[in-house]
Amino acid sequence: MKYQIIPVTPFQQNCSLVWCDETMKAAVIDPGGDIDRILSEVKKLGVSLEKVFLTHGHIDHVGGAKQLSEQLNIPIIGPHKADIFWLDNLVEQSQHFGLKACEPFTSTQYLEDGDSVTIGNLTLQVLHCPGHTPGHVVFFCEKAKTAWVGDVLFHGSVGRTDFPQSNHDDLILSITKKLWPLGRDVEFIPGHGPISTFGSERDQNPFVADQLFG
Repeated sequence: MKYQIIPVTPFQQNCSLVWCDETMKAAVIDPGGDIDRILSEVKKLGVSLEKVFLTHGHIDHVGGAKQLSEQLNIPIIGPHKADIFWLDNLVEQSQHFGLKACEPFTSTQYLEDGDSVTIGNLTLQVLHCPGHTPGHVVFFCEKAKTAWVGDVLFHGSVGRTDFPQSNHDDLILSITKKLWPLGRDVEFIPGHGPISTFGSERDQNPFVADQLFG
């Protein structure tokens, strides 16, 4: 497995191009915008982009999904159906954040906890991790010990829970009960900011470090 982070939108969201180095088949996780930049990276790397994966329904993560899907005739997979209301609300989201107008869309497939998705010969596990949004999912490649966690967890911080249907207690449970068991050595790519490991966050993150929970 290989991946390339492509920061997109004024929010510098960590869109990721992930590919199987055996087949060169690729998926893009959270294409929030700047489609030309994403497609330029696809061409430069010589991969075949076949799927769009979404962690949750906020516009800085999904703003380019419909355009990519229609332009390349590829499916949009994710998030969990509990985030459909965010996808239906994209016009209002784009106005609120001053971003390029974005039309609502329906994903090809919504995901459930315990599902898996594939990229060539790679398999990513799907974990439903509500809190930041009710339908947030995380993608985990066990073979590579790598997770794409969207806006659930960050280096030194956690996701915001002041949005409609956000829930701080659910967020903390998602992190401590869903992510931590995957292993301290797992590297994670957050929706914004630098990469970290679950072990580092368990030691030092002021919101979810192990010492906070006795």
